[in-house]
Amino acid sequence: MKIDLTGKRAFVTGATGGLGRAITIGLAASGARVALGYNSAAAGAEALAALMPGEGHLPLRAPVTDSAALAEAAAEIRAAFGGLDILVNCAGITRFVPHDDLDALEDQIIDDILAVNVRGVVATTRAMRPMLDASDRGAGGKAVIVNISSIAARTGMGSNIVYCASKAAVDNMTLSLARALSPKIRVLSVAPGLVDTDFVKSLSQDWRDEQAARTPLGALAQPEHIADAVVAAAGLLTYSTGAVIAVDGGRPLG
Repeated sequence: MKIDLTGKRAFVTGATGGLGRAITIGLAASGARVALGYNSAAAGAEALAALMPGEGHLPLRAPVTDSAALAEAAAEIRAAFGGLDILVNCAGITRFVPHDDLDALEDQIIDDILAVNVRGVVATTRAMRPMLDASDRGAGGKAVIVNISSIAARTGMGSNIVYCASKAAVDNMTLSLARALSPKIRVLSVAPGLVDTDFVKSLSQDWRDEQAARTPLGALAQPEHIADAVVAAAGLLTYSTGAVIAVDGGRPLG
């Protein structure tokens, strides 16, 4: 089924990352006009915008830990697009720290992960809410926020224990925001499993093969799988809010 987002206006944070890139391309390919939020990768955002289907896409500096910058980004989106219908909170960070090595999980790592992965979702949503509230182009008559979470929120297995906790917080916020922002705005989480991004491809092939073998569907997720879920959340699942959509190949079943 082709999901038509023609005329919709979207904003994706972390747009130049492995998942963000696929999501922005997927939204544009479905007809949406997309603002590509980045922290410091201006050249990457501009290059990506030039390659995307459609016209009028907007590379936009939008560090999610800077509320003043997010307010400026919201003003730029309003000036360029006239409003906003879809927000994808995709910006996120982590570092690999063994779960049993609490000494290596330094305070600054904890603070950085929580600032981007948790506070960033709240701050971005707060900045964009007035435009989303006013949207008259959302699927089913409602705007939508899609938070990119992780199955680490459910399994407690991931790059470090604070990363797992941060994604659990995102899923919990999805429930709270869905209640608080209804009926004008739907809020959903998309929770990927292990995604075969460029970073994962740089790791040991034996390890990647082992992870794929532990996945019931027999392969790692591709970034496009996550993008498909976001597009479906935006344009197809018009009676869904407060839900967590797993895109993990059944990994928790292994």
